[in-house]
Amino acid sequence: METLLLVIHVTAALAIIGLVLLQHGKGADMGAAFGGGASGSVFGATGSANFLSRATAMLATVFFLTSMGLTWYYSHKSDSKGVMASPPASSAPATVPGAPIPVPTPDKPAADADSKTKDIPK
Repeated sequence: METLLLVIHVTAALAIIGLVLLQHGKGADMGAAFGGGASGSVFGATGSANFLSRATAMLATVFFLTSMGLTWYYSHKSDSKGVMASPPASSAPATVPGAPIPVPTPDKPAADADSKTKDIPK
C-alpha cells in the first residue's frame, strides 16, 4: 500500500510540474496580438487553457489526497517512532556532558582510619 501511494504521489508531482510548464502565462496573448507565434499550442489557442487547467486541478487533488494518505499511513505505522519518542531504556545511567562521573561505592564500608594503617608494613 505504501509503495503504491508513493508511486502515485511522485507521478502526480511530476505531471503537475509538466502541466504547469506547458501552460502559457497571461502575458503570452499580448505577443500573439502582434504576430508572435508563441501562443500556438497542441490543443489550440483557447482549448489549451481549459484542458490544461482542469488537468492540473485534478492532479493537484490527487497529489493532495496522496499526501494526506501517506501522512496517515506513517502516523499509524506500528513500528515507527515519532520525533519526541523516548530513547530505549538501557542499564547504564544517562550522563550529561561536563557532569562529574559517579564513583562506585564499595560493598563493605571501611571500619576506621586506623585499620587502614595497620595493613601497611612499616
